[in-house]
Amino acid sequence: MLILLPPSEGKTAPRRGKPLDLSTLGSPVLTPTRERVVDAVIALAARPDAAEVLGLGGTQGDLVDLDARLRTSPTTRADRVYTGVLYDALGLDSLSTAARRRATSRVAITSSVFGLVRPGDRIPSYRLSGDVTLPGLGPVAGLWREVLGEAVEEALGTGLLVDLRSTMYAAFWRPPVELAPRVATVRVLHESAGMRKVVSHFNKATKGRIVRALLEDGGNPRTPAALARLLTDLGWTVEVGAPTSRGTQLDVVVSEV
Repeated sequence: MLILLPPSEGKTAPRRGKPLDLSTLGSPVLTPTRERVVDAVIALAARPDAAEVLGLGGTQGDLVDLDARLRTSPTTRADRVYTGVLYDALGLDSLSTAARRRATSRVAITSSVFGLVRPGDRIPSYRLSGDVTLPGLGPVAGLWREVLGEAVEEALGTGLLVDLRSTMYAAFWRPPVELAPRVATVRVLHESAGMRKVVSHFNKATKGRIVRALLEDGGNPRTPAALARLLTDLGWTVEVGAPTSRGTQLDVVVSEV
C-alpha cells in the first residue's frame, strides 16, 4: 500500500542540519527535474516580482528568502518540515515504533519542489504552491506531470494506492486506467442537520487521522473495497462509489472532527 499525501503550505524551517543534497532523496528518477526546479526557484527569488509570482503578500518576504537559500539552508526529515491540520492529526512523531517503520515505506508526499518525498527524506523549508508558473519552465504541475508517474508507480509496486492529495496536487499526476482497480481516493464529507458538504478543516483532520489509524493497525488492503472494510472496522462510516477509469472513490462521512 502506498498512501499519497499533499504537502502543507505551512512548514517548519529547520534551525540546523546539512544543506540540501538531492542525490540522497528517494526516487532518483526525479533528480534531473528536481535540479531544474530548484535552480528556477532560486532564480525567481532574486527577481523583484518574486512575491507576486509566488502568490505571497507584502509581509511574506521571509518566504522569498527561504526560496533564495534552497541549496544552503539546513535540512531535516520531511515529516518534521510539513505542518498543518493534516500533519498535526497524523502525528508522525508520536506513532508507535512499528507504525513509524510502516510510514517509511507506505507514505509519500507530493512536493512542488521535489516531486515526491518520503517522510525520512531530508529537505529544507520552502514556499512554492502547486499552481505557480515558474519563469522559463512553465507551470509546476506540468513539469511534474511529465515525470512523476514513473516514481509513483515504482514506489507503489503491486500494492493499493490510497490517494489523499488535494485537487491542486492531484494535477501533478493522474493514475493511468490500468492502475484504476488498485486506486482508492478518499473524500471526507461533514454531515450536519441532514446535509453533507466538504469542509476543509474536517477533510484535512480526518485524512490525517485515517492515515494514522492505518499505520497503527498495520493492515495492508489490496483493493478499494478491502480498504473500505478496514476503515469501517476502524470506526469510520464509509460509502464506496462505483469504480471508474481513475479508481474508486470512498466517501468518509463525519459529524465532528
